[in-house]
This record gives sequence, C-alpha cells and structure tokens, in this order.
Amino acid sequence: TQDERTGKEGTMGSPIILFEDIFNVKDIDPDGKKFEKVSRFYCVSESYEMDLFLDVNTDIYQISEEDRFTLVLAPTLDLHGAPDDGIFNPIERPSLADKYEYVMYGKVFKYQEETQPTQKVSLYLSFGGLLMLLKGDPRNLQGIEPEARLYLLIRKV
Repeated sequence: TQDERTGKEGTMGSPIILFEDIFNVKDIDPDGKKFEKVSRFYCVSESYEMDLFLDVNTDIYQISEEDRFTLVLAPTLDLHGAPDDGIFNPIERPSLADKYEYVMYGKVFKYQEETQPTQKVSLYLSFGGLLMLLKGDPRNLQGIEPEARLYLLIRKV
C-alpha cells in the first residue's frame, strides 16, 4: 500500500517514509546545556503542527535557532523498501541516506496516547542515548508502532 502522507512506497509494498515534515527550530537547550557535544532542540513543524524535542550531536552536525530542516522517519534506508536487518552494511549502493545530511538509527521506547484536551500522541525514541520526542495528532504518525526500529534523517532547507 502507498503511504497517504508521503506517497512514497517501496517496490516491496511497504512505505519507505512513515513521517516527513519541515521543522523550524524555536529554542536550543531550553532546560540548559547538559552535555558538551549534544544540544536539545525544540522545533515546531510547518505542515502537521507537531512539537519536536531532539538531541543532536552538535560536534558533527550544527543546527542554529531559526534553521529549517526536513525530518523523516523510515524503517529502512533501502530505496525499494526491503526490510532492514539492523546491521550496517558498508557496501556502496544508493540509499535513502544519500539524500540527507544527518542520519540516526534508534528505537521507539514509549508510545503515549493522550485524549485531554485533544487527542495527541507522544512518540519517544532513543538513538543510542540521544533522545527524541515527537508529539501531535496520531493521524500523522500512523504506521509507527511501539518498539519499532526507525531511521531519523535530517536535511536543512
């Protein structure tokens, strides 16, 4: 089936991209700087009105306040949608990562649904200790399950 939000589908029938939106950086380290090489960014999405808190290794990827970036969540980097086995393969071949500047691999460790005052979902992921919280309308996060292993891909716009 084709992903209704992105329209991007692998040849094996599974959506390559489960979530995609452009985010605006609103604040950096809102609770103060905790680590020398990591910053926590608070961002708001343009299309789906999602709130994002994201830890980024600023030693290898710099983001500034008011920057805009595309964020994608995908279960595989394979352009044809082939399932990922979770093992890095250094063989050079085209992948979804080629189109992005910063890529992390992690796991959904908490999926929290809220009904008051409006229906929202909070999706918590860990990327080897770097954390992400994505919060918003559950319709925008369909196909993302608790315990799922996902790639996060970022490209500045």
